[in-house]
Amino acid sequence: MMNQSTSSVRTHCLSPSRARAAIDAPLGSVSYARMFPDLPAFQADEQFLHALGCRGGLCDCGDVDGFPESLGDTAAGWPIFGQFVAHDITADRSILRVHTDTTKLHNARSPKLNLESLYGDGPTGHPFLYQRDDPAKFLLGLDNANVQRNAEGIAIIGDPRNDSHMLISQLHLAVLRAHNAFVDAARQAGVPPGCVFEEAARQLRWHYQWVVLHEFLPALVGPALAEQVLREGPRYYRPGHDAFIPLEFADAAYRYGHSQIRHRYHVNPQSNPVPLFPDLLGFRAVPREHAVDWKLFFDTPGAAPAQRAKKMDGKLVKALIELPVAVSGETEIEAYHSLAVRDLQRGQGVGLPSGEAVARHLRIAPLSADEVGIASTGWRSETPLWYYILREADVCEGGHRLGPVGGRIVAEVLVGLVSADATSFLQSRQEWRPQETLSELLAF
Repeated sequence: MMNQSTSSVRTHCLSPSRARAAIDAPLGSVSYARMFPDLPAFQADEQFLHALGCRGGLCDCGDVDGFPESLGDTAAGWPIFGQFVAHDITADRSILRVHTDTTKLHNARSPKLNLESLYGDGPTGHPFLYQRDDPAKFLLGLDNANVQRNAEGIAIIGDPRNDSHMLISQLHLAVLRAHNAFVDAARQAGVPPGCVFEEAARQLRWHYQWVVLHEFLPALVGPALAEQVLREGPRYYRPGHDAFIPLEFADAAYRYGHSQIRHRYHVNPQSNPVPLFPDLLGFRAVPREHAVDWKLFFDTPGAAPAQRAKKMDGKLVKALIELPVAVSGETEIEAYHSLAVRDLQRGQGVGLPSGEAVARHLRIAPLSADEVGIASTGWRSETPLWYYILREADVCEGGHRLGPVGGRIVAEVLVGLVSADATSFLQSRQEWRPQETLSELLAF
């Protein structure tokens, strides 16, 4: 016989996006849109994009491991956390095209920082994510040291992209554990059984939103810009009642982290440094020797400083220039094994403006041709937005954080999404402050 707690949770607790909605209702807005719709699209021939992004091109770091001067001042875990955030708010499952009809692009995620990639449709809609005898808690894998997997080793999680490599799958696992800890805390606080899941999910979402706006964003765009956008609100991103994900964000500015991936990672104190691919390729259980010690990825009080991320400079490490087929998929176009080419192709396919055009629109002096540095390829026109934003970070901020164009786009979208969400901590009537930092959440 099902106990009272199980019955109440099974009856009404769904993911945040499903609350007060039919079980088969859409999760939310399914569209992308332009942040700067009046700017003309950048156009270049594919030969130029491939020359820029392929092995041996300007985006290629080469085979050598990174030197200390190639590292920035950002802890190495923040780009991984940034990828986790990306999977929470955007999922464009369309194939790469030379020209994409953006009106037919669908976002498989609701544009909210609500951990939909974690919760799915909640214990009712996705019961396989939760414990059978205690569905307020997530079901974890063997010894709670992995996400749960089926007989073929495929991760049973809310977003399969969070299993693409072992760092993000273990970050996903850590956030699952944090939810379970909030369930225990809610019960200890006397929360009624029928409200335990909802209260734990609210606490985790609000902590997550706080981390994004007050830890992650200042490190990414600088404290001054983050504080300004939080105080004044976005100037250019105006989602209204129906929030959307701007293409300038999804297919350019928020792909900054590809340039921050290191050549090699110390995963734990006992491990030898290894590259992300193939050594940390996901889609399989994490072996004990690759169990992550998060103190090596995020600065933690009382511990030595974490290893640092690579600088944002427009160059990607070999592991991303030569993606394994398990990540890129089989493709007849050899260049598509380069993540840089895929980023460049995606941006042009959806008609993004040049970086210089966006800078002028924001009344920011554009980078010079020498600062962009692509003349050596024979290209004499303006710059793809994704590459421009990475070069801007290098020129204006030493590669440590995004520059004025990239920083403005990212800050406005992240602040705007949380502000537009009626269930977020920013819209709460109570004065709420987090109990835990990200490093403390990961320690659960």
